[in-house]
Amino acid sequence: MTTPNPFGALRGQLRDAASAFAGDAGAGAVPGILSGMVDDVDRALREELEIFPVCHHSPASALAMVRRLREKQPKVIYLELCEDLRPLLDELRNCRLPVALQAFATDIDGFPLDWAPLSVVAPITEASAEYQAIAYALDRPDVELVLVDRSTDHVFQWTPRDPAEPGEAKAADGDADEDGARHDEAALHGDAVGIEIGDLRPRFAELEAYLLHHGKVRHWSEWWDQYVEQPLVGADYDTYRQVMVMIGSLFRRLRPDRQAREDRDEDRERYMWTRMREHLAASGAEPERCLYVCGAFHAASRVEQFGLAAEGEPYEITPRTATRWMYGLIPSSHSAIEAQFGLAPGAVSIASATWTKALKRGRVTPFRLAGQQTADQKRAAKRAERERADAVPGSPEEVADRLSGFLATPPVLDDLDEAELLGWCVDIVGLARRNGYLASTADAIAVFETSILLAGMRGRGRPTPYDFEDAAVTCIEKDTVPGRRDVRRLCEILLGGDRIGAVGYDSLPPLARDVLDRLEPLGLNLSARTNQRALLDLAAEPALNPCSDLLWILRRLLGDVARPIMGARRLGERSIQESWDLAIGRNQRSLVELGYEGVTIEQVLEQRLRRDAWAPEATAATALEAVEEAILYLGSRRLADELGARAVELLTAERTVDGAPRVLRQIRRLLAHYRAAEPELPRWCERFVTAGYAHYCTLLPTAFADESTGLRQVAAMLGFLFEMESFALSLGCDHTQLELAVRQSHPEAPDKVALAWAARSRLGLMTSAELRSRCAELLANPLVVPAFPHYMSGFVQALEPVPTLAPFVVEQLSKAFAQLPDSVLLPWLPKLITALRDGARELVPVLVREAGRTFPAALSAVDAWVPPWSARPAASQAETGAAEAAPGGAVARLLAAHPATCDAVAETLGYDAGWQDTESALDPQVGVTGRGEVAGLLTRHPRTADAVARLLDLQPVG
Repeated sequence: MTTPNPFGALRGQLRDAASAFAGDAGAGAVPGILSGMVDDVDRALREELEIFPVCHHSPASALAMVRRLREKQPKVIYLELCEDLRPLLDELRNCRLPVALQAFATDIDGFPLDWAPLSVVAPITEASAEYQAIAYALDRPDVELVLVDRSTDHVFQWTPRDPAEPGEAKAADGDADEDGARHDEAALHGDAVGIEIGDLRPRFAELEAYLLHHGKVRHWSEWWDQYVEQPLVGADYDTYRQVMVMIGSLFRRLRPDRQAREDRDEDRERYMWTRMREHLAASGAEPERCLYVCGAFHAASRVEQFGLAAEGEPYEITPRTATRWMYGLIPSSHSAIEAQFGLAPGAVSIASATWTKALKRGRVTPFRLAGQQTADQKRAAKRAERERADAVPGSPEEVADRLSGFLATPPVLDDLDEAELLGWCVDIVGLARRNGYLASTADAIAVFETSILLAGMRGRGRPTPYDFEDAAVTCIEKDTVPGRRDVRRLCEILLGGDRIGAVGYDSLPPLARDVLDRLEPLGLNLSARTNQRALLDLAAEPALNPCSDLLWILRRLLGDVARPIMGARRLGERSIQESWDLAIGRNQRSLVELGYEGVTIEQVLEQRLRRDAWAPEATAATALEAVEEAILYLGSRRLADELGARAVELLTAERTVDGAPRVLRQIRRLLAHYRAAEPELPRWCERFVTAGYAHYCTLLPTAFADESTGLRQVAAMLGFLFEMESFALSLGCDHTQLELAVRQSHPEAPDKVALAWAARSRLGLMTSAELRSRCAELLANPLVVPAFPHYMSGFVQALEPVPTLAPFVVEQLSKAFAQLPDSVLLPWLPKLITALRDGARELVPVLVREAGRTFPAALSAVDAWVPPWSARPAASQAETGAAEAAPGGAVARLLAAHPATCDAVAETLGYDAGWQDTESALDPQVGVTGRGEVAGLLTRHPRTADAVARLLDLQPVG
């Protein structure tokens, strides 16, 4: 039964009030808005299919839902939630709320590639109307639950293509935080797009600012709790329903025109009404035994498809794209919900506390899924079921005006509950002490009095949790925060805490269950949110080796989920003991999302290695790293050979040498591993060396001349060519190709010039004497001296391809420090240190070792030390004659008889061969005292010199 015009009197009163308030200027706009709100309420209540308007995470909505479900006992519930998430709802029995339904896609088709991966989450808390409807329907076989909102694929289909990030969909649905703030706890949801029932927040910034100012509150969550939530907690169903539709109509009508055009809300409403009509036609369900649960914003819809009797054209639903979506449950928390949906910190926790208090005060038994009930809750549910069996399902009721009474009645000011407030004050002081605050009983009294004072200033007879939070911050938190938590966070913990949900084992994807099963030998509680320390003695317990292998793969794929404290995994190296910090319970979301990519964790790693190697931006170095990881973590020779063949293809296709240092390091490690662990090298290694030899020989002259190619890259190319040369020559490469490439290289930059000189000396195209003379010319030329440090940078980098050049580099560095003026040397030293640290870190030990062999070991020997590259003082004629007259004179005669050999050796070592007159050198009348101890030693021990002479087939002398 319906009254012809139940809201006629209210409509007239609102028009008269609007005309009196706005005058002639607003006679056309304000009365139309107010009367339109009444029309929207009348239209929603007259609809044959009962519409239940809700607000997300609202205790008032949840309480009204419980009461209405027990009274109406519907057979079909239409719920505003993505329709493809329906199979996940059955898995909620195995979870601890709050959790979030998730749809995830990595391989996308039909969307911009830079949007990947796509993720949508829909959080579920117990103090929400949607959970009460879900729990009611799932535990009753005769009740059907139908999700009617657009699919997750349509969420992104309807997202504008202009933004580079799919996260713009959050703003399109009104689910983004307007000020852009994000809390650290939002990591539980990642960067997923949030979907939630009933987003009731003004989409007109001036209206929200006006409400906050006149409501004497700081943020929207506090305004909603004070002026909507608390009055509706104890209201009857008709009043609740009419007020919620009115608020939704108000916010809808006050949207800016631009935002109204951009929003997809009307398309969502057409979508939902189309799906409900299709289901009613297919199932034959009676509309009066159905319930449509949607946000209050959508309950005031004005689309032509609204209502079962609508005569508008059918709405055509576009097909989904070819994107393959995967579904699962992930943990959620109050903080994550607040951060993602722009709620004030602590708002969801306060709503949860309000819900618990309202249940006790109203003696209401909520609906809970069977797997989430305690023993007491099961007994209460059975009593409620018996009462439900005795009740008669509700029948259509008369639509009566409840808005007039609600709007005309002043708000009820609750009396001060001293016991509750005192309990809060005492508990917050104790909690503050445990967190390092110097709080006392006086602070508890101050918080009590300040809470009452703030409530009075804001027109409240009873302090709200928000008043209590402000008072606690004012009275307890002084200048600094001594611990990790500030007082506002402590108040959130006190009033309800940041509850964090968990997905049950049976609801996890197969990969996650497989990981937990394989780590069971560790004997740890892997579902705990605290860090778990695992100690693995692999030598004493070889059975733990599979656990170690799995942990290293987890480390590779999920980072901080498994963190090694002791132990390493490298080529040719295996730890005998390992220690791990495991945080699998705290990072359950990451493990669940990993399960969307495969059945086992090894399969996921193999897919990722292949994806990296065949990515459009992949390089030869990337493929070689994938080869190394395939050996380390999977032990797969087949996969390693496949990735190695891909590395050969990528190397030959590269037109730059930017990755040469990484290529050299990777192939060096891989060749060392295969030579130590395999009987023969894989064929791809041979192909890689021959292809790399030819490739780098071809690019070498261009790399030397190109200013954009770094010195480090050219040095790595030369390092590859010189180090792999013998192997490449054995495989059929030609040494002439490398020699021609070096001869054709004509660099201009000083550092590359020095590197080219080093390469020429390595190939024998430049002698050491010539190299030293060129460096001496540089130091002697005042015009070139300022650039000499650049030459030295090239020589230092040359240690990579020519490690035998280390003595020469130490010599030139010493000469530079000794001869360069301070104006050049002092600015160069910091640059040299920085260059060695950033570009030649592994070359520093080579220089240090060589310097240790060159310089004296003791400080006392420095004064008498003569550098080996310095010219020695000329010996006197007496010393020379004495030395040649010694028993070793036969050696001198031998050298004098064959001077060509000495000349060649001297030239190779970079010394000038100076010959004395043989006769005078061998004159026995010259004394031997000038040669010092050497001559005396030969005189005292003639047998040694005679033995050497006999070995040389010479006649002993003396």
